[in-house]
Amino acid sequence: MPVPAVDQPDEIPQRVVKSLQPGLQLNVRGRSIQVRRLRQAPTGPLAVLAILGPGLIAAMAGDDAGGIATYSSVGAKYGYDLLWMMLLITVGLAVVQEMAARLGAATGRGLLDLIRERFGIGWALVSVGVVLIANGGVIVTEFVGIGAAVELFGGSRYWAVPLSAVILWRLVIGGNYGQVEKIFIAMTLVFFAYPVAAFLAGPDWGAVARGTFLPTIHRYPDYLLLFVGTVGTTITPYMQLFQQSANVEKGIARRHYGPERMDAYAGAVLSNLIAAFIIIASAATLHVAGITEIETAADAAQALRPVAGDFATVLFAVGLLGASLLAAGVLPLATAYSVSEAFGFRKGVSLDFRRAPIFLRLFSVLMAMGALIALIPNIPIIQLLVVIQVLNGLLLPVILVFMLLLINDVRLVGSLKNGRLMNVLGWSTFAFVSAAVMTLLGAQLLTALGFGS
Repeated sequence: MPVPAVDQPDEIPQRVVKSLQPGLQLNVRGRSIQVRRLRQAPTGPLAVLAILGPGLIAAMAGDDAGGIATYSSVGAKYGYDLLWMMLLITVGLAVVQEMAARLGAATGRGLLDLIRERFGIGWALVSVGVVLIANGGVIVTEFVGIGAAVELFGGSRYWAVPLSAVILWRLVIGGNYGQVEKIFIAMTLVFFAYPVAAFLAGPDWGAVARGTFLPTIHRYPDYLLLFVGTVGTTITPYMQLFQQSANVEKGIARRHYGPERMDAYAGAVLSNLIAAFIIIASAATLHVAGITEIETAADAAQALRPVAGDFATVLFAVGLLGASLLAAGVLPLATAYSVSEAFGFRKGVSLDFRRAPIFLRLFSVLMAMGALIALIPNIPIIQLLVVIQVLNGLLLPVILVFMLLLINDVRLVGSLKNGRLMNVLGWSTFAFVSAAVMTLLGAQLLTALGFGS
């Protein structure tokens, strides 16, 4: 079927669209428009796998270099005592990610686009500042993680980091959303070494159960720091931004919303199970051996010794590399999505530099800056990773309050607004995170004034 070249998809003549037979659709790529046959929907077990997408990618990206460092530090320093928090955070993460998916399906727009429209450009600029600060730091830590992983193999970060940045950049710039999503999902497979390591380490499962269901509170400054850092790395602002924007780019319609809910829930549960197993593996190997401080990536690798023996460092390096690569691709994308939305610029992985110049240039700059800063010599890797997660925890309430206000705006989301239960869980998550942040800030202030220790 001959189709005239156009600059925008909405310029396609309606007579062409109406003449398509069932099972056919138009595929727009630059100025080229092609008619292609739709694939049949998968059935059976494949139908379950087919729902996995932005929810799984966003949540599993949270188990990145910073996540591994934070969870390993928690297990090494406090054993199983913080597992109870993972149970609460799993509920909060599932609720928040599902709201982001639903907000995207209901409006067809990203979070900062909605903030600009509903609350004005001033609040949009505040949100952009929060996103750039939070995400900018995490982007750097992902490339730091890539460098640390390659050094565990005996390589050099000075070639590995730039090469990884170029490969990831090319993957996004040269692909379309469907291709990028499949590759990101494949990268999540690297995390499953930790459940095996946790079981082979032979932990005290009674202590694991007590740590999970009986909260233990310590009055140490490091405990509060790791507490907030764990919140920040588990419910990271970029995860909600990516979830909503990716759903919008996939073109999820309001009437077809449903599988995305399961995607969000599945991602939250799987990612936090991995996080819990990282804590358990570290507690059962490092903590019981009296190793309570993790200074290097090699220290953290010892948590995998039960499953890999002398190859623990190699296995950890593979996992750290895969996790860092996944998040190093997701973070700049989430940031470019958000900033473009805030100012009304066109965005999308499937677009080219001519059609979405700001979006793709911003993605490129973030990728380049993250890689360059990560090459600074003598960076204290583990400490930097944990501190960045704490910063994310401090900024998270800003994003959460906007999401909760928007998802309850009936004029905006109609029938997809929050019900009573979702509001209770959503605002409880906001209160929980805010209380943790205020407690940490209060403790730090008292220490600075000489009233704490």
